[in-house]
Amino acid sequence: MFKFWLLCTLAVASRADIAEEEDVLVLKKSNFDEALQAHPNILVEFYAPWCGHCKALAPEYAKAAGMLKAEGSEIRLGKVDATEESELAQEFGVRGYPTIKFFKGGEKQSPKEYSAGRQADDIVNWLKKRTGPAVSTLTEVTTAESLIADNEVAVIGFFKDAQSADAKALEKAAEAIDDIPFAMTSDSDIYSKFEVSKDGIILFKKFDEGRNIFDGEVTKENLLAFVRGNQLPLVIEFTEQTAPKIFGGDIKSHILMFLPKAASDFEEKMNHFKKAAEGFKGQILFIFIDSDIDDNQRILEFFGLKKEDCPAIRLITLEDEMTKYKPESSDITAESITKFCTLFVEGKLKAHLMSQDIPEDWDKNPVKILVGKNFEEVAFNPSKNVFVEFYAPWCGHCKQLTPIWEQLGEKFKDSPDTIVAKMDSTANEIEAVKVHSFPTLKFFPAGDGRQVIDYNGERTLEGFTKFLESGGKEGGAPAGDDDDLDTDDLEDVDDSDAEDGGDDDGHDEL
Repeated sequence: MFKFWLLCTLAVASRADIAEEEDVLVLKKSNFDEALQAHPNILVEFYAPWCGHCKALAPEYAKAAGMLKAEGSEIRLGKVDATEESELAQEFGVRGYPTIKFFKGGEKQSPKEYSAGRQADDIVNWLKKRTGPAVSTLTEVTTAESLIADNEVAVIGFFKDAQSADAKALEKAAEAIDDIPFAMTSDSDIYSKFEVSKDGIILFKKFDEGRNIFDGEVTKENLLAFVRGNQLPLVIEFTEQTAPKIFGGDIKSHILMFLPKAASDFEEKMNHFKKAAEGFKGQILFIFIDSDIDDNQRILEFFGLKKEDCPAIRLITLEDEMTKYKPESSDITAESITKFCTLFVEGKLKAHLMSQDIPEDWDKNPVKILVGKNFEEVAFNPSKNVFVEFYAPWCGHCKQLTPIWEQLGEKFKDSPDTIVAKMDSTANEIEAVKVHSFPTLKFFPAGDGRQVIDYNGERTLEGFTKFLESGGKEGGAPAGDDDDLDTDDLEDVDDSDAEDGGDDDGHDEL
């Protein structure tokens, strides 16, 4: 008996060692297993103290933890400083910050990746979906009202027969969507409260029309399309919080309006943008970006824009390869935007490729300067072997490479058949090469085959020299075999990666 009480006392003492900060458990290797035993359902954020995205997430993460705690929920939120607890980070495959994983039922082996937004409501809804029924049952008007009031978006199925085929289809759709609460009711008072006269499905939201009524054959696929087409505002502002919804959604065609929020005609232009958006729901996501915000300057640069170029409209597709489009007209009216989007949907637009003008002294120095307008002529010259660094001016890894690249240029400056070059990929784009991260190093061997070889070797003068002298064989791989992240991770950029040793794979993502 004494032994039993001793074990219990030790267990309680162990749990007491798990400190909390703003209702979030502070987890370490020394208490991680005990935390899983004490709280079987834990969402864990692996963060770095210097990470800007982690800092932005912190208040919403703490708010979500407080909401769950106030409800008396058994679900807890925890955090791990991955720079201090490197063994834990390595154990769970943490490669970037923040990485968020859900440990369900005390299981440590295969945690579920968190896949919803970064606002408190998103976090809470996702967790409730993961631990409870996909569709809750509403039996009282007050409960239905609370569901709608407490959530940005909520879906309610009105079914007199909860076992009907339509109700089953709603359940299947709900299981596929993590960040929106689904509910079902057959209560006549709730029907009356929301002026529903017959069975149906309504999406309630705190923006635009306020509610959307599903119309059509009730299938899982049709319901998913209905929810995804209506769950975001007609126009969504790009922010740290909305980025996961923008990039993680199923709509991969995005039109962006770059405009200072402080502009005197802001409301007028926004109204035109919204009016145009009405005709492309579910096809094109309409996004507003405040061009005055410093954190958005990288995005402007990505599209070849500066503050003084705004207001401006651009369209981009986030498929396997990103393609940008620029309207012929600079007018921001509902008519001009609708025309631009219609041409895009009909496949009648030509991709917009940025290019600087060719510098007069582009070939004066050992490292030649390439831009979009001279790239084809130089890189695919059949009599030359051309080694190109695709860089970004802000990229820390590119800056570290610069002296070595200049040494390489100096070494081969007198070679009759080898050119060492560089191109600023934030200001120049070419159809033949898609750049996903910086620096990207590609070799264009002499010949008429237009072959492209990626360099995957050591970034040293010796490594580069062996590569060139071997004709691209030592340290090379066929183009497309690299493991860099896709550019649809645009929202997860952190400038500190280069300086502070974050997800340091030697590349800065776009």
